[in-house]
Amino acid sequence: MIKILLTTIFCVNLFANQLELSGTVISDNEKIITSRNMGYIKDVYVNEGSQVKKGDILYEIDSSSIDSNKKEVLLNLEILKNQEKNIQLNYNRYKRLQEQDLVSKYDLEQLELNLLNTKNMILITNAKLKEVDTQYDYLKIKAPNDGLIIKKSIKAGEMAMPSIPAFILTDLSNLLIKTDISETNLNSIKIGQSVDIEIASQNFKTKGVIEAIIPNTNAMTHSFILKISFNKENFNIYPGMYSKILIDLANAN
Repeated sequence: MIKILLTTIFCVNLFANQLELSGTVISDNEKIITSRNMGYIKDVYVNEGSQVKKGDILYEIDSSSIDSNKKEVLLNLEILKNQEKNIQLNYNRYKRLQEQDLVSKYDLEQLELNLLNTKNMILITNAKLKEVDTQYDYLKIKAPNDGLIIKKSIKAGEMAMPSIPAFILTDLSNLLIKTDISETNLNSIKIGQSVDIEIASQNFKTKGVIEAIIPNTNAMTHSFILKISFNKENFNIYPGMYSKILIDLANAN
């Protein structure tokens, strides 16, 4: 009888020193994908659930608007080059005449100034042409890293708008578990503390480490957010999965 009583007391003390929490798997690297340019969406190459690699093209915007701007810049550049050619011819002719004292030096200087201004305008227009050509690179929106498309908000034929989300990309290689803990238990935990993790749906058990303790934005809850890192190894662990966390309160002291 005494042996049973002692065993019971031991188990009560054991569970009294452990805290069980419910958590959710999240990604520590989740990105909202949007376009830099406005335009009609030409093609969409991925869907929700698609696994993508860094550099994969997610969607493409029609180039009609940029094509029009480029034609205008090229036309202006051609006009300026023809203008430069004519001014250069006149300048050479006036220079010969001025050497013979048949035209004033002022007229020659005016042509020289006009030629210099035209050359500068050509440089500016070439820079603008280079800028327009660069915009073509932004028409093909690419994945910034490996990951999983978890939300898609666009379709081919729709208008892409800068800063309006098109996809949400989550990185599966850098997962965390997020959970809430009461402020009354804060003194019993610390950053860097080891905890036990279980994701029952995948029959997965491992050790995790408390990486961050963050105040909850809702002050009425009187709770804090814990972020726990872990190694998912070769298991199929995804954001949104339910997890159980077991914290040994005695380890924080």
